[in-house]
Amino acid sequence: MIKVLFVCTGNICRSPTADGVFRKIVDAAGLSDQISVDSCGLSAYHVGELADPRSREMAQSRGYDLDDIRSRKIKPGDYVQFDYILAMDDGHLRDMRRQAPAATQNKIELFLDYHPDIAGQSVPDPYYGGENGFSHVFDMIEQTSNKLLDHIRQKHGI
Repeated sequence: MIKVLFVCTGNICRSPTADGVFRKIVDAAGLSDQISVDSCGLSAYHVGELADPRSREMAQSRGYDLDDIRSRKIKPGDYVQFDYILAMDDGHLRDMRRQAPAATQNKIELFLDYHPDIAGQSVPDPYYGGENGFSHVFDMIEQTSNKLLDHIRQKHGI
């Protein structure tokens, strides 16, 4: 089983969006028995909460369901358990690299590095922006999720 973890600040906007989008793409490809998907946040501000209502609304309008995702804080064991630990922005990347064991550093990557046109960039936090921010984030996540799945399929021969 290949395990993918998406990480943002509070696990209520960007990472649950990536979780829901990637999970649906994996399911549509018939690979749910080979790839598992989860998300978490670096902070515990929203533990147990649903994704932001604007994220859930945007997800629903695009055919995704985020209602089964509850915010959780990253755990030390996540660095060992997951094969891909994908930071939604460069601040998350730095923070995770500081706290992760040395043997797991190669698993921690910037999510958008899987998109050839926007590699090295951060997924902007839509929390304080308007509706266009959520739409833009979904566009980025959908495009990058497809590229990520292509990468995983090629690398792991599935």
